[in-house]
Amino acid sequence: MGGHCGSGALRDLMQWHGLGWDRPPTEGLVFALGGALDFSYVRSAALVPPVYLVGRGGDLELDLIRRLGGRAALRATDDPQAGWQHVRDELDAGRPVLAWADIAELPYLRVRLRMSRHDIVLIGYDDDRQLVHVVDNDRVDTQLVPYDALARARASTSFPEPTRHTTYDITWPAALPDLGDALADAFRRSADAMTATSPSIFGTTIAGSGYAGAAASGLAGVALFAEDFCRWPDLFDDTALDVALRSLGAFVEKAGTGGGLFRKLLADGAHDANLRLHDSAVDQVAAAAADAAATWSAAAAAAASSAGLRQRHAAAAEHVQQVTDYETTLRDRLAHAAAVLTKDDAAPPA
Repeated sequence: MGGHCGSGALRDLMQWHGLGWDRPPTEGLVFALGGALDFSYVRSAALVPPVYLVGRGGDLELDLIRRLGGRAALRATDDPQAGWQHVRDELDAGRPVLAWADIAELPYLRVRLRMSRHDIVLIGYDDDRQLVHVVDNDRVDTQLVPYDALARARASTSFPEPTRHTTYDITWPAALPDLGDALADAFRRSADAMTATSPSIFGTTIAGSGYAGAAASGLAGVALFAEDFCRWPDLFDDTALDVALRSLGAFVEKAGTGGGLFRKLLADGAHDANLRLHDSAVDQVAAAAADAAATWSAAAAAAASSAGLRQRHAAAAEHVQQVTDYETTLRDRLAHAAAVLTKDDAAPPA
């Protein structure tokens, strides 16, 4: 199992290909090396629930593989037969396939929330039983998914974008680059993403589709969320407010991993890397990420508690108002560590 679909799948694929720095990488290290830390917040009446948080950028999978010296590209088609034939060809050649799927169409997940960019790994198929063998970070065992269910999951037009039978064409490197160099580049990319004023890929997709009543990414997205959260009791009736508060727990820790899980993965990854690198700047990233994760998780727990509706909102708001400072500190520590790891004399103070 894994904490997140993308980093969990990439960890499994790296292990399958025998790649690692003296041992297989942890999921946290994979996420840290992906350089995909980000944040996007969206509020829209077109969504159910009416808010969405995501704590990563859209290119984790592509960026990780390229940063490690491999090649990767998305392959998409609107022809279901062509999409399935490509999967079969790859599996027949002995190559597991990383693919997008809508979680609502995967029978073993038993969820109603739709999200079309869930990563799964396809490892085999059975024409006689019409079943595909699927590895998913959310389940310990390999799942057997009917052909028709997988076809629907791979043809979804749901949020945040059409799935279009998308798979990743991957050529893994024969050997990995220096860990410090790769981590420096990943930290720099994450710091830049949190600083950027233009929306991330998720934000761009949503804003361009007419979903967003409010949307922003990076530190601007964190600040917007903190401001907007205070207004939720005025924006939503009691039923919608209850749904939004309960959904916050899922988004922070699991469904969109708005803050808690991804920051925890980054903390774990920085700690794991520093067992090899022994650099205080990397330790500072781990500490800042852990602090941010704890604050997000406290907000989620308060929002989903058994207290009254207004009490839940007020208790969560106390933690939400702290996240901007913690996220700013994390961004600064990432930029500082990136500079230190590349021996940049102009490294800003942490």
